[in-house]
Amino acid sequence: MIRALTGYSTRHPWKVIALWVVLGVVLSALTPTLLARVTQHQTGDFLPRSYDSAAAQQIAEERFGVNPDATTVTVLVARSDGKPLDAADQQRIEAEAAQLGRRRVAMPREDDVPRFLVPDRSQTPRIAPAMTAPDRSFELLAAQLTGNPTDKGVQGVYRSFRDSARTQFSEAGMRTGFTGSLAGSVDTTDAHSTAATVGSALVTGLIVVLNVLVFRSVLAALLPLLAVAMIGGAATGAVAGAAVLTGRKLDAGTPGLINVVLLGIGIDYLLFLLFRFREQLRTRPDQPAREAAEQVSGRVGAAITSAALTIVAAFATLGLATFGQFRSLGPAIAVAVLVMLLGSLTLLPALLAAAGRRMFWPSRTLQREPREGRAARFGALVTRRPLAMLTASVALLAALAAGSAGIRMDYGRGGSGDGTAAVATAAEISRALPAGVSDPTSVFVTAPDGATLTAAGLDGLSRALTRVDGVGAVAPTVLNEDHRAARIDLYPTADPQSKQARDLVAGPVRAAVARHTPAGTTAHVGGTAAVLADVSTAVDHDLRVVFPVAAALIALILLLLLRSLLAPVVLMLSVGLGFAATLGAATLLFQHALGEPGVDFTLPLVLFLFVVALGTDYNILIADRIREEMQRPGPARAAVARAVRHTTPAIATAGLVLAGSFATLATTPGSEQVAFAMALGIMLSALVLSLVLVPALAALLGRALWWPVRPRPTAGGRPRHHAAAPAPEPDRVTAY
Repeated sequence: MIRALTGYSTRHPWKVIALWVVLGVVLSALTPTLLARVTQHQTGDFLPRSYDSAAAQQIAEERFGVNPDATTVTVLVARSDGKPLDAADQQRIEAEAAQLGRRRVAMPREDDVPRFLVPDRSQTPRIAPAMTAPDRSFELLAAQLTGNPTDKGVQGVYRSFRDSARTQFSEAGMRTGFTGSLAGSVDTTDAHSTAATVGSALVTGLIVVLNVLVFRSVLAALLPLLAVAMIGGAATGAVAGAAVLTGRKLDAGTPGLINVVLLGIGIDYLLFLLFRFREQLRTRPDQPAREAAEQVSGRVGAAITSAALTIVAAFATLGLATFGQFRSLGPAIAVAVLVMLLGSLTLLPALLAAAGRRMFWPSRTLQREPREGRAARFGALVTRRPLAMLTASVALLAALAAGSAGIRMDYGRGGSGDGTAAVATAAEISRALPAGVSDPTSVFVTAPDGATLTAAGLDGLSRALTRVDGVGAVAPTVLNEDHRAARIDLYPTADPQSKQARDLVAGPVRAAVARHTPAGTTAHVGGTAAVLADVSTAVDHDLRVVFPVAAALIALILLLLLRSLLAPVVLMLSVGLGFAATLGAATLLFQHALGEPGVDFTLPLVLFLFVVALGTDYNILIADRIREEMQRPGPARAAVARAVRHTTPAIATAGLVLAGSFATLATTPGSEQVAFAMALGIMLSALVLSLVLVPALAALLGRALWWPVRPRPTAGGRPRHHAAAPAPEPDRVTAY
């Protein structure tokens, strides 16, 4: 199957290239529209209905008409001179708010984007008075907009509304402030826009510079980016299309993560092909380029397929998660990686066949033998002092892993919005009102069939909630139209995103509700703090389930690939230590050094899957080459030295490219921790685990590493599974 795909692609390269261009352009064009249909921004929507906050959200939607796609912007209005508001000021505020509520806000459009490709988010906001500060220093308005806060169209509508409201109230002698999830997202995005542009340019430059240094070729430097971008566009469109067809919802951050993953692994796979293609052309200078491309693609295609399927299998375990954000991430990554695999087996070989020896122009490296360099000296060092190298690498990883002591999970938005106007407005509100006033915790009470509720009948519950320490205020009870459901809003004194608010809701508030809910009725607690408390419970459960299953599945894959009992144990222990070191370093930096509430709650699971799966790929690369070299005559340590020498250029370059790709996530608001941890984890996997720790262990264990089937040197120095192939010269650099 693999050789059939690569063979057809190298024999008909231009047909394959044309097909991928069409797929890339069409699916990339459809992606924004498709993503708008399947992306959801409410964290609570990813919780199963069995959770208390999810049941509360369902009541809010069904009994109180809450729009699940709506997002509320809290507008602070105060006098420009700082004086308290009087009756005339409040009448003026109400009049201006009514005027804003009648005005349709048009979505700004980009001139170079066809209108039919971008959904129109134009809308008329719903504006209502919310609350006045006790000292009358400001009044709050609630402006409701519909749409995902991360959607560019919705963000454009908000900017237009914000600017219009600011101008209108300014003309009336008032100043304004805006806060809420949408306002915070826009402020943070605007603050990071320059960094995002610079970050993308830097990673592009990194890839080009690395490829130029390695291959000394213009085409080999630029072609990887163009090819991977084409496949990546098709892959993202395929993910969005699959989500539409299956009815799955994606988290707003999933598309950005997919783009980074595809860029990294796509460049990795193309590098493996380029290294081996260059080696083939050096070995057989008279061989036609298309024939060489077909042979190389067939051989390397098997390794690429194994690497891609390892990632797919690891993420398939997310299907066992209860938290929907994890459960949707698994299939999305799997589909994207499978599309990248298909492109690696078709488009990339077609490009090699079409370009031929011109791929490495103007370099003359094809015409001369490479000299023994740093990779050879490094391999000799590792095998000459394996115990010292092993001790040093384990000590480094253990020291980093120790940083995870006292680790805490952060279920809030992190500190990405610190210093923005939205944060400043929220702080101003919290100085006069409870912190949860713009994002209350709500208790929903429902009556059994045929019964009705009264506000007086719920007074006992309201009074009990008022007495809970940490609740700043309790709003009057609100009944729905048929009086079969009631809502009581609480305003915690702590930030709803904080651990204090989660602990308050999960403990005292729910305990008070359980004790004081009238007999025969049912109560559920909802709101941001309640959702995050339930997410914490779901994530703890998922970590206990997914971690061991993913580890067992990857170990099984290693067992089948390496045909050994001891080698998979060595590789799994190494990547496990790498994961612990990476998580410890992230905890040490963000929680202990920078004083953040903790590490992002998605980090341990995503980090485990990516670092273990991708780190295993690099380990497979070096382990497979060690086994191949051990099947040649000579000491085991000499075989390990040759393996390190041959694989170091490919692994080091691929690791740097993939780490640089993950580093660009730092320009995405709220993703700084993931960016740091993923980049560090990949660097540790490539440079420490694969090139130091595993080779050092192999040098110490020798051929016993492959117990119970030890590789035996064969006559003529050729490995048994490559008996018909010419043995590569010891001074040649190959991909693996």
